[in-house]
Amino acid sequence: MNDLDVLRVFCAGDGRFGNLLGVVRDGRTCPDDASRQALAAELGYSETVFVDDPERGVVDIRTPGTRMSFAGHPLVGVAWLLDIEELQPPAGEVWARYDGEFTWITARPEWVEGKRTEQYATPAEVDALPAPPPGEGWLYAWAWEDEAAGRIRARGFPRRPDGVIAEDEATGSAAVLLTARLNRALNITQGAGSQILTAPGPDGTVEIGGRVRFDAPPRTGRAYGRMDVPVR
Repeated sequence: MNDLDVLRVFCAGDGRFGNLLGVVRDGRTCPDDASRQALAAELGYSETVFVDDPERGVVDIRTPGTRMSFAGHPLVGVAWLLDIEELQPPAGEVWARYDGEFTWITARPEWVEGKRTEQYATPAEVDALPAPPPGEGWLYAWAWEDEAAGRIRARGFPRRPDGVIAEDEATGSAAVLLTARLNRALNITQGAGSQILTAPGPDGTVEIGGRVRFDAPPRTGRAYGRMDVPVR
């Protein structure tokens, strides 16, 4: 059996919402590409992380259909879980820090691939979008709630051919991209009520942060967000 932690990343202030994330702490239990991809597809979370070296922070990120070089909410979640200051996804070195309530990582916007941001006139227009809206390609729909305060309403739609994830509850990589384009700190409410905080850095990086909690999936009913899944 393979020990899996299930987290919710980018939770609201009251601990609700957040995007589900599966973390396989011992990547050796799924040693090959096929077994990892099969498990990520079976779990059906927007991303699942396989930890290959917990001390150096070497991780492998999978969606239900593909491998990713960088993704925001998985790296925030695994940084919180492992309590380390450096992560090594395929994209490059990622630094992490903690301020008690929030876990932060530093990323580069050029690592974000295949996502398009589109501004709408009002939050009501964003809320009215179907899931997913017509069209192709990853869409990050957003509108100002309070421009002066940097508050944004957003929704994320992968629109992948497999259709497994109709809407992403909280998308760290798209928030990184939007922050770089607007060049200002943002307080983003995405999905049903998840919260993402960002800030541009002086060296072209973007810092992204949020709250992380353990989750107990209904399929297991277990406490502390831990479940056993078969090794392929």
